[in-house]
Amino acid sequence: MLPIVDRPVIQYVVEEAVNAGAEDILIITSRHKKVMEDHFDRFPELEAALRDKGKIAEAEQVRRLRDLADIHFIRQGEALGLGHAIGRARSHIGDDPFFVLLGDDIMHERAGVLPGMLRAYDRTGESAVALMVTDDPSSYGCAAVEETDDASIVRITGLVEKPKAEDAPSNLAIMGRYLFTSTIFEEIERTPPGVGEEIQITDAMARLLDRESLHGFIFAEGRYDTGKKDDYLRCVVEMALERDDLGPAMRAIIADVARREDLVP
Repeated sequence: MLPIVDRPVIQYVVEEAVNAGAEDILIITSRHKKVMEDHFDRFPELEAALRDKGKIAEAEQVRRLRDLADIHFIRQGEALGLGHAIGRARSHIGDDPFFVLLGDDIMHERAGVLPGMLRAYDRTGESAVALMVTDDPSSYGCAAVEETDDASIVRITGLVEKPKAEDAPSNLAIMGRYLFTSTIFEEIERTPPGVGEEIQITDAMARLLDRESLHGFIFAEGRYDTGKKDDYLRCVVEMALERDDLGPAMRAIIADVARREDLVP
């Protein structure tokens, strides 16, 4: 629920999925996070109050939020890893292919991540993930890959979760976006706890490779990790600069702050 200008991170993530064609959204939560459910719920009193004050655009923004998609919630119960969280969605999803979007990553539309993964899925009918070059493979799941006839799509031949730098199979890391077939649920159930005694989705995907191909869509920019302070601040600044109503003022503010010697440590 961290705000990016005037919207929480989770709203950007949901809107990304909707823009890629998703009509049904399941959000995996835990206790003390009911505020997320309230955010996407109907709020007719607020809409009416805004309209009475002549704030029509603001009222429309509230109304549009509830009409984004069919949004559902389920709790994970215990923090047993991303693989476990995804497994909780099995009864909701059934046999359909589905996206997984991590709630602390924002992907700018210029990155084309979900459309790129859909393109990989359309080629094979099998699972795909988002890959990005990283200098710190020890923080991510890393992939060994083979090239295909599409420069932005690779076939994944192996996966390692949070390897030491010297053991990483490449500098391509999985970055918070997945497109799975329902086969992944069976592999999650068979996957024992791994790093951190959690059920790692990377381990489940490594098992999936024995049953079907897995492809990666490579992108170069447009990801913001809102769990990192510097990346969160960059995201807020860049998103504000892109807006017609805030961009000019933000550019003036940044230029003024950059000239202030009293702010230099």
